[in-house]
Amino acid sequence: MAKVVTFGEIMLRLAPEGYYTFLQADTLGATFGGGEANVAVSLANYGHDAAFVTKLPKHDIGQAAVNSLRKYGVDTSSIVRGGDRVGIYFLEKGASQRPSKVIYDRAGSSIATSSATDFDWDKILDKAEWFHFTGITPALGDNVADSCLAAVKTAKAKGIPVSCDLNYRNKLWSKQKAGEVMAKLCEFVDVCIANEEDASDVFGIKAQNTDITKGTLNHEAYKDVALQLAQRFGFKKVAITLRSSISASENKWAGMLYDGEDYFFSKEYLMKIVDRVGGGDSFGGGLIHSSLEGFDSRKTIEFAVAASCLKHSIEGDFNLVGVDAVLKLAGGDASGRVQR
Repeated sequence: MAKVVTFGEIMLRLAPEGYYTFLQADTLGATFGGGEANVAVSLANYGHDAAFVTKLPKHDIGQAAVNSLRKYGVDTSSIVRGGDRVGIYFLEKGASQRPSKVIYDRAGSSIATSSATDFDWDKILDKAEWFHFTGITPALGDNVADSCLAAVKTAKAKGIPVSCDLNYRNKLWSKQKAGEVMAKLCEFVDVCIANEEDASDVFGIKAQNTDITKGTLNHEAYKDVALQLAQRFGFKKVAITLRSSISASENKWAGMLYDGEDYFFSKEYLMKIVDRVGGGDSFGGGLIHSSLEGFDSRKTIEFAVAASCLKHSIEGDFNLVGVDAVLKLAGGDASGRVQR
């Protein structure tokens, strides 16, 4: 299977048990997760040689983060050790009409205070067949954005396909700053992944006659969004996740892929959500796997959406499913019947 490298921040996730609110909880469960780390775990579960790159402190919490990835077969040999802290996020899972909440405590983390000289991209990307990052990583600071730029330039020089999930986070940077930085990085991106809002927030490309809060999605408008993104940056593929939020507990989920010639919409799933964090990352992992396996465009988008649908049923950031489970759902078996 292929060697895939992802680059970003892995964080300590602290969350109340079940659906307790922050104000109710007496204890918080501790796990790890983060956009590109989540993608690496997905790809490792699909059998790829998935490597995650970041910077983590040398203390025990940093080691626990490394171990959380090793547990699922992710290559951690290129993780740089140093700095003072692991970034933290607190998650309160929503239910019914009460939305989920995320509170970040990530300032001054090891990766946020790293320098471009920490990462030898020529060595890290040796024999790699794919590189992936998200818009969260360059948002951590100009220094990390410089590392991202060095990585994508090296990947491009080596002929390695690059994918990017735009993943705009308004708590990290402004729309103007995101647009400026991401425009430079996207010159080196082959496959762009976005959701209903990212293209608008980062590049001002809006889907017309669409209201995600009311569950109104306009397929023709998303075709236009994908085409505009592809024309502006030369993307070979643009994938857009389509979420209709009925409530915090129930969403409709689908996706669209533009392959430079045509548009492909997946089937739509009605999901009862267990944990939606990492849903977009599992979509990205499915898309990368499908591309590396040479799936046609229809099968590619169906696999990516099915993988992400399954993730919404799994606690934690990581999507802990294998290829067979995804193919079964993508093939039409959504019964959820007991497997014996």
